Amino acid sequence: MCVMFVLVALGLVVRLFYLQIQNNEHFSTRSLENRIKIEPLVPARGLIFSRNGKLIAGNSTSLSLVAIPEKIDDMKASLARLGEKLGLDEAQLEQSLISSKGKSFQKHVLKANLTEKEAAIFAANRFQFPGVSVIPNSSRYYPLGEEMAHVLGYVGRIQPEELKDLDETNYRGTRLIGKTGIEGSLEPLLHGTSGYQRVEVNAEGRVIRIVERRASIPGENIQLTIDSDLQREAFKALSGKVGAIVAIDPNNGEILVAMSNPSFDPNLFVNGITQKQYDALIYSKDRGLFNRFLRGQYPPGSIIKPIVALGALEAGIKRHDVNVFCPGFFRLTENGRPYRCWAKEGHGNVNMTASIARSCDVYYYSLAKKFGIQGLHDSLTLFGLGEKTGVDLPGEKAGLVPSADWKREKLGRNWYKGETLISGIGQGFMLATPMQLAYATSILASKGDAKIPHLFRASKHNFLNEINLRQSDGVAVVLKNQNNWDLVREAMVQVVHGKAGTARSSKLANGIIFAGKTGTAQVSSVDRELELQPDEIPVHLRDHSLFVGYAPAENPAIAIAVVIENGGSGSRVAAPIAKRVVDKFFAGNQKF
Repeated sequence: MCVMFVLVALGLVVRLFYLQIQNNEHFSTRSLENRIKIEPLVPARGLIFSRNGKLIAGNSTSLSLVAIPEKIDDMKASLARLGEKLGLDEAQLEQSLISSKGKSFQKHVLKANLTEKEAAIFAANRFQFPGVSVIPNSSRYYPLGEEMAHVLGYVGRIQPEELKDLDETNYRGTRLIGKTGIEGSLEPLLHGTSGYQRVEVNAEGRVIRIVERRASIPGENIQLTIDSDLQREAFKALSGKVGAIVAIDPNNGEILVAMSNPSFDPNLFVNGITQKQYDALIYSKDRGLFNRFLRGQYPPGSIIKPIVALGALEAGIKRHDVNVFCPGFFRLTENGRPYRCWAKEGHGNVNMTASIARSCDVYYYSLAKKFGIQGLHDSLTLFGLGEKTGVDLPGEKAGLVPSADWKREKLGRNWYKGETLISGIGQGFMLATPMQLAYATSILASKGDAKIPHLFRASKHNFLNEINLRQSDGVAVVLKNQNNWDLVREAMVQVVHGKAGTARSSKLANGIIFAGKTGTAQVSSVDRELELQPDEIPVHLRDHSLFVGYAPAENPAIAIAVVIENGGSGSRVAAPIAKRVVDKFFAGNQKF
């Protein structure tokens, strides 16, 4: 008996020696690690304001349900009980846990933006869920919803595949990241710098005291060039229509309006959009997620005629005062195929001013024949067509200005002279985005002093209290004869203010002179082949309606482009919308 007692005592002494002496440092460290935790301090995301000071992207505090996996013995059972108690979808809770794996911090958000009822039910049943808690969390919200969706984009939960491209230290604890739009392109400015705190916790992982703290640095507040009042007017003007509006200050490239319709509510994405909601957006025939002002590529139609005319003047192909006779059609050869003018009866004798004011197709068939496709290509690309504008948003499309080399390389076929003719009126292979059309119009308005379109206007660092203003970048379009700018401007003024102008019903209020150009881009030849009335043509086969313009004509402050998909006549649909937006602009500017 005594021997056994001695052996047990000796074993205890050996074990104590092992724990207290030999492995003291190891177990002390483990004990300290279990008691002292490092928690990330997530920076407040920078706010976004319009040029007129309206908050368009802000932060709100909400409650989030979070889990610490190492504190939960049976995760699947816990998720099932949470789903049952709170009325939540167990599969979504599990997916949230999976999507947050790979992050180096401990707390995993199971569900953000809990309702008061859900938070109260959890509080009453908290004892059943060790390792799960409800914490306050910062969330994003967009006060103007659909009106700013395609400009701002949205934030969403960080996915595992995104982590490899992020600074792990700076994004530790961060739940949301900019996905699209300004939220995505200005993510480095908006995010800020993470801090941390060392805390002492109890056995359940709850904080007892803060041992050390280094505060986070909030993201920078951003001011955009967008005029929120003007954007709202554009949103209203596009109600019930499919299309886009872009308005630019030609003096500095600041984008005043960038509206794509139909739109969507970006708030749906912040805390995790449901599959049902996402499917409704993805499979909608309206394609509300599609950014038409940046990615929509349309035949520009007749709105390129002022640029073609300017190119012809510069190249010496045609003088502005020399007439071309329009009988309603044009033939390359005496008995060749007739290329029709939109006016079946023809325009008679027209000079360059009249050709723009009345939008005579035959005049531009004649110019295109003399110009050749390469001449057309070179003139149009000077105005930013066929390439990205460089606007500070992701996903911009380049459009297309065709050439013989392009067709040979991409399609493996030769270029035909008839294709040159229809390129001269903005049809055929030619494509442009509304952003490009507004940019090209701003170049006309500024007489070649081109400023790259941009949305970022200024930033203010919350920590340093410094304001950083963006400097406008640009390129110059230089003409051999500066008078040619004025000739084309006067022709565009006649579009709106001339007796035979195609947009004469869209004059601006208060006598402000509006220089413009209407366009009707053909989608299908069904109306011409069958001679149907506009309301007899299926909607998806109707012509696109376009208008570009700038005002005041002598000292431009705004350049605008409007594209309405399958809207029909540019003079009847797009021009009145442009008038409405530009009138609103001048009504809000006391100096005009």
